[in-house]
Amino acid sequence: MNIEQQIMAAASEAVKALYGMDATEKMLQLQKTRSEFEGNLTLVVFPFVKAAKKSPEQTGQEIGEYLVQNCDAISKFNVVKGFLNLSIADSAWLTLLADIDADEHYGHRHVDENSPLVMIEFSSPNTNKPLHLGHVRNNLLGWSLAQIMQANGNKVVKTNIVNDRGIHICKSMLAWQKWGNGETPETSGKKGDHLIGDYYVAFDKHYREEIKELMAQGMDEETAKQEAPLIKEAHEMLVKWEQNDPEVRALWEKMNNWVYAGFDETYKKMGVSFDKIYYESQTYLKGKAKVEEGLAKGLFERHEDNSVWADLTNEGLDQKLLLRSDGTSVYMTQDIGTAEMRFQDYPIDKMIYVVGNEQNYHFQVLSILLDRLGFKWGKELVHFSYGMVELPNGKMKSREGTVVDADDLMELMVEDAYKTSMELGKFDDMTEEERREIARIVGMGALKYFILKVDARKNMLFNPEESIDFNGNTGPFIQYTYARIRSILRKAPSMTSLSSTTSLSSKEVELIQKMSEYSAAVEQAGKDYSPSGIANYCYELTKVFNQFYHDYSILNEEDEQKKQTRLVIARNVAKILKNGMGLLGIEVPERM
Repeated sequence: MNIEQQIMAAASEAVKALYGMDATEKMLQLQKTRSEFEGNLTLVVFPFVKAAKKSPEQTGQEIGEYLVQNCDAISKFNVVKGFLNLSIADSAWLTLLADIDADEHYGHRHVDENSPLVMIEFSSPNTNKPLHLGHVRNNLLGWSLAQIMQANGNKVVKTNIVNDRGIHICKSMLAWQKWGNGETPETSGKKGDHLIGDYYVAFDKHYREEIKELMAQGMDEETAKQEAPLIKEAHEMLVKWEQNDPEVRALWEKMNNWVYAGFDETYKKMGVSFDKIYYESQTYLKGKAKVEEGLAKGLFERHEDNSVWADLTNEGLDQKLLLRSDGTSVYMTQDIGTAEMRFQDYPIDKMIYVVGNEQNYHFQVLSILLDRLGFKWGKELVHFSYGMVELPNGKMKSREGTVVDADDLMELMVEDAYKTSMELGKFDDMTEEERREIARIVGMGALKYFILKVDARKNMLFNPEESIDFNGNTGPFIQYTYARIRSILRKAPSMTSLSSTTSLSSKEVELIQKMSEYSAAVEQAGKDYSPSGIANYCYELTKVFNQFYHDYSILNEEDEQKKQTRLVIARNVAKILKNGMGLLGIEVPERM
């Protein structure tokens, strides 16, 4: 039982003994004491005033006296209006510290075969271009969310749906056929995903020229977009693909394999992986079959032009297209097919889709359709909707080739970390190999932390220069503090056990109390689907430790018991920082 639970139980006994009242959990409000008052935890007294038939001050006084006499964890109290401020005994803090120290995975729940299974879909790239900054936010959020859900006692399956078919894929294929001259990743020296992305941009360039020409001949823009020879050819290629044309399929397979090899490199650098990858080319037919099944059951309707629709007007929405008049599928159909495959593969209890907020409506509709089709988690599916990432110089457009490429960005971050560390003299006594490895850890940590510390629902501005700073709310600041603690522990003599009689300073108490909040931070991050909650907790803990370290010596402390206590505190701050940053997918270096 932790300190808060002990106090809640004792407070419940107090109001029963003093006023004959059974206090509900809702009535027992315990919060951190505000910094301007003496105490560690504050009990709100107002819910008991009526039963006590006394003023809030008198009620607080009586409950405080009872708690000091009957609860070993409380050493003294003071009352401010209806707030009972409780000071926790040093012995209780030391017991708590010993409990934290004994648990290597403190704050994380155990996962076993009976734990609920959460599936998290993230990444969802298209095979016509490399991953960009928007994908970086998606992948980092998805990966972190998976770690947080697991730390909350869930089995987690990380899954990816690759958009490997459709008109956009045909655009790259057609452009390569027309202007590629047999170029390959090997002959060009480019990663496969970058090579294919170049042809997607080339298609758009030529397509725009055709539209311009047609408009110059008097055609309006909308008609020109549909009548341009290139787009017609791309549509013909898509129809051939759907008809299993062997030549089109062979080209599609070859070019997609180049892209997958490129993606794998990017994911590896990012520290991201998946338990199961689904491909739209394998799910869209399942989706079509499921829609036909729904049609037969009267869940959907076929229009005169042969297209199939879902009428969602009863749900306050509009009609949703599920199959085009030519029988081809749309994204919604594919998502239904993917859901069916996943449901067959795993006993899913909760499904979380990590997808940008421009798809809010899509997932609102998908939830209703999956529920209609009988998927037990359809109604409860979670769309983890996040905002866009923008750069200081504006938005990104992939078809115009103005995208911030994920590979380039990661390389830039690592190089910046290397340069900054060299300038600050942090690499002076290291081999070149060590410098490169630490630059990788710090550069990637800076990138991940900068993105994950922001509330995912908000749009954000990513500024690489701000992210690599060894001070302030940044990844390197936390990593540097961790490395500093590890250095102290390496220099420390062998550690003995904690003494239960040591007196603690207010800064030591503050640190132990902050560490004890880690489990609540993990739980809250799981409830809110919020990596930023973990990032901000790690920053707060780091700040509190640095204030303590500024005021107190650890290795030069002459009192042996105090030194041992401080070493145990430092060791556990490091442990919690490593575990917390691990939930964000961020490594921490042993030295810096």
